[in-house]
Amino acid sequence: MNYQKVLEKIQAEVEPFRREGRQADYIPALARVNPDQFGICLRTLDGNTFTVGDADVAFSIQSISKVFSLAIAMHFEGEELWRRMGREPSGTAFNSLVQLEYEHGIPRNPLINAGALVTADILLEKMADPDDFYIRFLRTLSGNPSLNYNDEVAASEQSCGYMNAAIANLLKHYGNIRGDIDRVLSLYFRMCAVEMSCRDLAEAFVPFANHRAPFAYEGITLTTSQIKRMNAIMQTCGFYDEAGEFSYLVGLPGKSGVGGGIAAICPQRYAIAVWSPRLNAKGNSIMGMKALELFTTLTAESIF
Repeated sequence: MNYQKVLEKIQAEVEPFRREGRQADYIPALARVNPDQFGICLRTLDGNTFTVGDADVAFSIQSISKVFSLAIAMHFEGEELWRRMGREPSGTAFNSLVQLEYEHGIPRNPLINAGALVTADILLEKMADPDDFYIRFLRTLSGNPSLNYNDEVAASEQSCGYMNAAIANLLKHYGNIRGDIDRVLSLYFRMCAVEMSCRDLAEAFVPFANHRAPFAYEGITLTTSQIKRMNAIMQTCGFYDEAGEFSYLVGLPGKSGVGGGIAAICPQRYAIAVWSPRLNAKGNSIMGMKALELFTTLTAESIF
């Protein structure tokens, strides 16, 4: 398979979608991002890397961060984690208060905002300095020692993060946040505000694609079974209320973020990351979704 030619063909074919949608302008710092950028990076398990476009431009990973915080929480909590959250697709918006209240403060899954706030609470319970640990964990996974938080983006999100604050307060009401709400929100916003490139993300997702190899990074260890289950959650819950559509069109476990990034894996084959800031109504990258649909169609490599 000539992956480089495949990526170049995809880059040409998604060009007509370049002006569709808009970036996440409800977050002031993201509204200033040039929306006309596009990049892909593919990292195969045999060590080859292929890129097109803006694959080395760092961007705000936003909800892709939830995969990494979930990995840390699973290390500490194991099966006990599922007492505090579920494993089902949300079927509603990623920040739904109605669903959380209906389910008495138990988030539907760890990849919606409510679930990620609970995992942030767990990190604060288990570590003296989770901010420092989290960024070191991502630097190790990605092989990029210069990764960092963009605190301007974090502050921008916090300045308008009223819905997330409402979710955190509702979780606290039901006893599913145990720590200080302001500290939980601060950690959550900072984790979302990490900046990574497509190359960084593809490298960081390789351990989830290579689930048969030991997972041990910065003292976080996960079993083969736990990685398999994380991939299942990404498959069914990684795209909010568009998870079914992504599974139907693309057929890969993955996670999107409103920064325009999508990271996905094909078990025992590759990890792939795409980025384009213009989003559809569900909050997923229009060019990114189309690029991954084309990739699995052209290569006939998906989990199905």
